[in-house]
Amino acid sequence: MLDAMSMDQLRTFIAAAEEGSFSAAGRKLRRAQSVVSATLANLEQQVGFPLFDRSGRYPQLTEAGRALLANARQAADSMDSFKARARTLAEGMEAELSVAVDVMFPIERLTAAVQAFHREFPSIPLRLYVEAMGAVVQPLLNGRCRLSVIGSFPEVPPGCSTDYLLHVPAVTVAAPGHPLAQLPPPVARAEAMRHIQLILTDRSSLTQGRDFGVLAASGWRLADLGAKHAFLKAGLGWGHMPLHMVQDDLAAGSLVSIELEASPNEGAAFSMYALSRNDAPPGPAGRRFIALLKEG
Repeated sequence: MLDAMSMDQLRTFIAAAEEGSFSAAGRKLRRAQSVVSATLANLEQQVGFPLFDRSGRYPQLTEAGRALLANARQAADSMDSFKARARTLAEGMEAELSVAVDVMFPIERLTAAVQAFHREFPSIPLRLYVEAMGAVVQPLLNGRCRLSVIGSFPEVPPGCSTDYLLHVPAVTVAAPGHPLAQLPPPVARAEAMRHIQLILTDRSSLTQGRDFGVLAASGWRLADLGAKHAFLKAGLGWGHMPLHMVQDDLAAGSLVSIELEASPNEGAAFSMYALSRNDAPPGPAGRRFIALLKEG
C-alpha cells in the first residue's frame, strides 16, 4: 500500500497541516474540500493510521501525523529540487543573469567578479541591482532576479538555499568630534542610546516593524549607505559600518571607532551568502558568477 503513495497526497497533507483546515487547504490547492478529504483519507488508509483528529471543529494533527509532517516536507522539497535541477539542465545557459547585491558587499570584490564574468560570458547581459536588507531579497522572491547576495538581511526565506561567500568585519564609528568619541571605552549602551543613531533602512516590506542592531531611541533612517557614510563623517550621528568602507577614514582620522559595551545579541561582523530559490536555481552562468564572488 505504501508504494502507491503519491507526491500529490503528501502535498495535500502538508497543505492541510499548514492551513489548519481541509477547506483552507482546498483553497490553497484550488481543489474542492471533498477532494482534499478523500485524498487524505486514502493516504491514511495507506499508512495504516489517522494523520488528523477530526473530533473538533478543525482537524488537528495526531501525534503520528506530526511525526510524519517533517518527512513529508523533506520529500516535497527534494522533488521540487529535482524538478528545478532538471529544468535548469534543460534550459542550458541563461539568456541573461540578474543579480541583487547587498550594498554591504565589498565593492572591489564585486567589481573584479563582474569584470571576470564579462570576459567569460561576453554575450550574456549581467544586470545588477544594489540594495539593502529585504530589498535585496524581494527581487529574488518575485522572480525579477535569479540570484541575491545577502548580508544585512538576517533570515533565509522559506524555499531558498544559500551558498557562503565571505565574512565581512563591521565597526561602530562616529566623527572625532562626536560626544561618544570623547568617552573612554567601552561606551555604555545606555549612553549610546541618548544620541542619534544613523540606521540603514529597508526599502522593502520584508522587515516591516522590526529593527536589527538599533539601540538609540532617536534614529535617522537612510536608504543609501553612501548618505549614511557622509552623515557619519559630518558628525550627524553614530552608526555601524562595514570595515572595508571606512578603513581609509579611520586611518585618516575623519572617523573613529567606538567600542560599545558588549552585547550577546550583536557581533562585530556578518557573513554574506548567495541566495537562490529552490524552484529556480542558478544555471551555468549563475553558478560561475557565485564562484567568481568567492574568489575575490
